[in-house]
Amino acid sequence: MTTSNSFLRFSKLNSITLSLIAASSFATVANEANETQAAKKDIEAITVTATKRSQVIYEVPIAMSAFSGDKLAEQGISEITDVGKFVPNLNITGFSAGHNSSANPFIRGIGLQDHLITTDPGVSVYVDGVYLGRQVGQNWNLANIERIEVLRGPQGTLYGRNSIGGAINIITKQANSESMTKLSAEVGTRERVKGDVFINRGLTDNLAFNFNAGYNQRGGLGEFINLPEAKYDVGENREFHGRVSVKYDATDDLSFVVTADANDAEGGLRPYTTLIDEMPNGAYYTGMRFGSPTPTGPLRNSDVAADPYDNATGSIEVTEVTNKANGVSLTTNYDISNDLGAKFILSKRSSEYKAGLDDDSTIYALDHYPERGEADQTSVELQLNGYLGQFDFVSGLYWFEEEGSNRQGADSRFNGGANLLELDQTTTSKAVFVNVGYDMTDDLRVSGGLRYTQDEKEATANVGIGPTYAEDDWSQLSYDLSANYTLENGLNVYGSIQSGYQGGQFPARPYCLFGDASCFVATDNITAVNYEVGLKGQVTSNFSMSVALFNTNYDDLPYQVSTTSEGGFDTRNLVVSQTSRGIEWEGTAYITDNFSVHTSLGYMDVDVDEQDGVKPVAPLTPDLTASISPSYEFALSDGSIINTRIDYSYRSDMYGEPSSDPNRLTEVEARSLVNFTVGYSPANANWRVDLYGRNIFDERYDDARLNTGDYVLVIKSNDASEFGVRYSMTF
Repeated sequence: MTTSNSFLRFSKLNSITLSLIAASSFATVANEANETQAAKKDIEAITVTATKRSQVIYEVPIAMSAFSGDKLAEQGISEITDVGKFVPNLNITGFSAGHNSSANPFIRGIGLQDHLITTDPGVSVYVDGVYLGRQVGQNWNLANIERIEVLRGPQGTLYGRNSIGGAINIITKQANSESMTKLSAEVGTRERVKGDVFINRGLTDNLAFNFNAGYNQRGGLGEFINLPEAKYDVGENREFHGRVSVKYDATDDLSFVVTADANDAEGGLRPYTTLIDEMPNGAYYTGMRFGSPTPTGPLRNSDVAADPYDNATGSIEVTEVTNKANGVSLTTNYDISNDLGAKFILSKRSSEYKAGLDDDSTIYALDHYPERGEADQTSVELQLNGYLGQFDFVSGLYWFEEEGSNRQGADSRFNGGANLLELDQTTTSKAVFVNVGYDMTDDLRVSGGLRYTQDEKEATANVGIGPTYAEDDWSQLSYDLSANYTLENGLNVYGSIQSGYQGGQFPARPYCLFGDASCFVATDNITAVNYEVGLKGQVTSNFSMSVALFNTNYDDLPYQVSTTSEGGFDTRNLVVSQTSRGIEWEGTAYITDNFSVHTSLGYMDVDVDEQDGVKPVAPLTPDLTASISPSYEFALSDGSIINTRIDYSYRSDMYGEPSSDPNRLTEVEARSLVNFTVGYSPANANWRVDLYGRNIFDERYDDARLNTGDYVLVIKSNDASEFGVRYSMTF
């Protein structure tokens, strides 16, 4: 990074930091100045289940953010990727195989660059206690959501494997006896059309259900310039989703909840482009790549679409992406006694997708990889929770199995020739866990937990020279120890030591098999240890805050490194040791009864051990994330309400791969986004209308970059400015 860029980034960091501090300081001064006025609005203290028991968020000794479903709706947030813009040290990208539905969360420098079945994410996503194993199709629609919890740092004891960076917990609305119908509709620029319906009904005294269904479409950002017959534009998306939940209270102590959900989406390939001239020694530039039709000479950037949001491919197979996912779960709650309860969660989920990229981004069929994948998973969790004297505890058994595959076949090309990739993997995971808490005094609480996990993986890879089979197994004891103390002013100070675990991973695209028949082996299991202290709570009835300091050590962490090799696009694991340290802030203040400000700030320094004389960097990890969201409410003389809100989010620059070498051109520049909402709610009415603007300054930015040695692949964000109107009604 140049000196000027460093200075600019430092200046922006200072300006953002000062703004956030100033907002918070002003809020405190305003609070003191207005103590003699009438009581202001109390800030909502969200009840969360991050520790698998109900607690007020300020009492949980974890760095976490929580958003109620109503607040998400007011902001117009309907996807996980949007949530990531307002949480400190959380970066969510969605670039897997050019698919629009994927969500790749990175928390505190931990995530997953890839998506193939032999890789696992470092941040787990749960819906109603059910783990979602795959990223494609994971960009969960947030209709019918009670709240979202974002837990930062390893969650090895209660959430288990694949939570070494953190966990995202989505809790949907539970059916109850209330009769309620909610309707919402949205239309806007970029061909936005969106509609949702939610119905909740009590059928009898002990039987209730809810149902939601929706449709969402968004137009594209570019065209397939050489394929007028393409069904969709670049970045275009169409999605149907639905969910039904039935709750049956068999007795006062026993209840059953059956839930089923499904989504079906298709659209155009995500925007991306390829840099060729910037790699003068690459095979495209020197003319060492050949295809059909054969280029008349070496390729140049002029062979790629002039507009990076257009696409110059001549391969119809890579223009369209699809994904389907569905799942069913049974949750049983049984109160054995006043002090003891049991919970049982059984789930089955399936997903499939079609996607792929034409890496050369030209009309020539050189390197293009139409891809299909599917995964089926089954999970069972049995919990026993309760009290033993002055102790409370959460304990359980867990079992998970996943079978999945990825295919690149007859329509795939590398260097103009056939390119085969067949991956199959079966994963089995078993665990037993316990977490115990004890209130030593009215103000001091200590807790600790253990989890023992066993993982087994069986994988088969075929890159065109016959199948190669491999298997491996891992086991790990994870632990957690924390203490939190309530100060006289009501604030909670906490300290914790958390460990995390993730099983080893096989190479994602093992074309190394052409030169090394034994290269298809898994890495060692990943371990993480996090040391953290924090302060959180309500300073006054109109000012709340949380701040956390952390240091996390990771061992045997695999980074995905991709190059072009003899047989194809080769992705191997670079195993490193990594230390992440930083600070996180969140604050909400009512400066007046009508004026509130929410702020967030995350700063992180990531140090990766040197590898063979090279100093890697954590990929897709910005060192600074920040947001500020002021809102103001106007009360009209007739009792109507006008709500105004501005949301600003910032992400500093980062690298798309584990190298910061400026010659590799993989630095992803910083981005700033601004949204606004203006809402009108008539007095004594059951409806609301909002005018909204998303990314109002039309900031175009990159999601990721990848240097293969022959070219630089630039994955563009599918964001663009959008303005529209949203209508909602409840009756």
